[in-house]
Amino acid sequence: MKRRPSPLAAFFWVLVAILGAGSLAILALSRGEPVSALWIVVAAVCVFLIAWRFHSSWLAARVLALDEMRATPAIVREDGRDFVPTNRWVVFGHHFAAIAGPGPLVGPVLAAQFGFMPGLLWMLIGATLGGAVHDCLVLFCSLRRGGRSLGQMMRDEVGPFAGIVTLCGTASILVILIAVLGLVVVKALAESPWGLSTILASMPIALAMGIAMHRGRGRVGLVSLAGVIALLFSVYAGQWLHGTALERWLTLDGRTLAAGIAVYALVASSLPVWLLLAPRDYLSCYLKIGTVALLGIAIVILAPRLQMPAITKFISGNGPVVAGPVFPFCFITIACAAVSGFHALIASGTTPKLLARERDLRVVGYGAMITEMLVGVMALIAACVMQPGEYFAINIKGAPAAVTAQVTALGFPVTQAHMAALAASVGEQNMIGRTGGAPTFALGMAKMFGGIFHGGAALSLWYHFAIMFEAMFILTTIDAGTRVGRFMLQDLLGYFWKPLARSDWLPANGLAGVLFVGAWGWFLWQGVVDPLGGINSLWPIFGIANQLLGVIALALGATILIKMGRKQYLWAPLLPLAWLMAVTLSAGWMKIFSPDPRLGFLSAANDFQARIAHGGAPLQLAAWHSQLVNSWIDAAVTGFFVLLVLLIVGACARVWWRSLVKQADVGILGEEPYVSLSPGNPAMF
Repeated sequence: MKRRPSPLAAFFWVLVAILGAGSLAILALSRGEPVSALWIVVAAVCVFLIAWRFHSSWLAARVLALDEMRATPAIVREDGRDFVPTNRWVVFGHHFAAIAGPGPLVGPVLAAQFGFMPGLLWMLIGATLGGAVHDCLVLFCSLRRGGRSLGQMMRDEVGPFAGIVTLCGTASILVILIAVLGLVVVKALAESPWGLSTILASMPIALAMGIAMHRGRGRVGLVSLAGVIALLFSVYAGQWLHGTALERWLTLDGRTLAAGIAVYALVASSLPVWLLLAPRDYLSCYLKIGTVALLGIAIVILAPRLQMPAITKFISGNGPVVAGPVFPFCFITIACAAVSGFHALIASGTTPKLLARERDLRVVGYGAMITEMLVGVMALIAACVMQPGEYFAINIKGAPAAVTAQVTALGFPVTQAHMAALAASVGEQNMIGRTGGAPTFALGMAKMFGGIFHGGAALSLWYHFAIMFEAMFILTTIDAGTRVGRFMLQDLLGYFWKPLARSDWLPANGLAGVLFVGAWGWFLWQGVVDPLGGINSLWPIFGIANQLLGVIALALGATILIKMGRKQYLWAPLLPLAWLMAVTLSAGWMKIFSPDPRLGFLSAANDFQARIAHGGAPLQLAAWHSQLVNSWIDAAVTGFFVLLVLLIVGACARVWWRSLVKQADVGILGEEPYVSLSPGNPAMF
């Protein structure tokens, strides 16, 4: 029998709802008058509380019907390497760090070009009704199927053709995603001994934590505290490297870093998950949450004014930072803080092999997603409390004089002298043209922390801390993504020879790991040695490729709900699926066929062809030829990915039609046999 909430509890939740709606109304109805960023924090916290209390409990109890007594793959298949029952807070840390990466920090910063309101609404609505449903549904499906990957589940529930297409498509997209993230790390850590020292220090700290927690499961809290203290000390101690021999040894170029990242990913994906991957991600997770919580406290104390308007004139598609209109490109640019297909790979890769109880899915799947939403909201605030002139000058490429003139012409006055003083305040040589979103977030965060901890040295310290903070989280995504890629590649190789699909056979693990790291490592290496080659050539399709993965995952989730007989809840995955289909197909069409050379690949190719025909200097001609080839490649790859997704969704839709309309048999549900937890099993506690 369901217990009704007390009148006091009902009054509290009504008050939270009114406060959240009122905060959004104040933000939306502002017309040029200064608005405090505190209203964004209030709105986000209210949405977080309501979503966790009501939506997550409904999703867990009704849609998924989680069973506390059902043994998870970590229990049934425990092997001490990939399948390891793990404390749920350690799993939460691993999952959050793996899915978050740079996405919730960078995406909202770039989307601030459209104003703070479009990005804010997309994160609040998309993360709860879309991203949380997406993550929980995929994690649930994988838990019930022995920790299988997205491609394996598609093969079992839809058919062999859909399974092979999904495996090929997701593996290809994952190669691009990891190579892009690797290039971001290289750019952040090249010639940065302070940043690299912190990253290197996190590895032995994580190893020590993994060994300690594996041998003494009751000491998670103590080990965690020691690990966090050690990591914070390593961050602070990085400033002492200046002028020492160690500084010279840790000042590495891009090529050395690219090779090091590939070697690290190969080793991390091969070691037992409890030894390095899980504790490192867990350690990184709480550093991220703690930093963002401090940022929220700084906003509450300072109550900074939002300098960026709610909606800018760039929503029509003439923006200098993100080419394209607010629909669909705001929803492509902001992915991880709302809906991200990469999450599906983690939720069907490492995480289901670690969860000890099915009920922990709510904390890990739903909790990590809405926590990431809060991170994205804080990043949006960090960008929008800056002066718009500073924001655009940082995020537009070009010579300093040309950039400041362009930004001033857009209606946001800024001078070279002002930007030079801004760079000096954070210990940088230049802040103009520092694109990518990371420097903008770091500067916004440093300014707010500097407002509390006064002094120029404090501002510089916080800025460099933020840069290292972002690089660390990108690296956690790379190692988790590589492990997932190994699983996926083994699934694919198993079609040719079944023993290669065995995760308990070391030769198969090693072969798949080397092949997968070699694939994304080649794109990364080429991107480092050639500014127009390798992953640089595929960077423009990063956002679309990521969101297409989300379409695949939601289509699979809807199919499984139908086969489970839970058709009354089908709207839960179909609603975000319909939205993502509209977004990705619109974005894909525009990126291929838009007549604007800044946006459309084919029109850009025509533009470069015209330049080559008119002639130029040898270096110019070589660069234009490379960009011409890149434009054709991007158009072809984008079209290929869109076609793959349409084939997969079509195969799923055929199952939906046969079940819902024809009332035909759609095959046996692919769940593994039910195994009950015994009262003496450690997972019960």
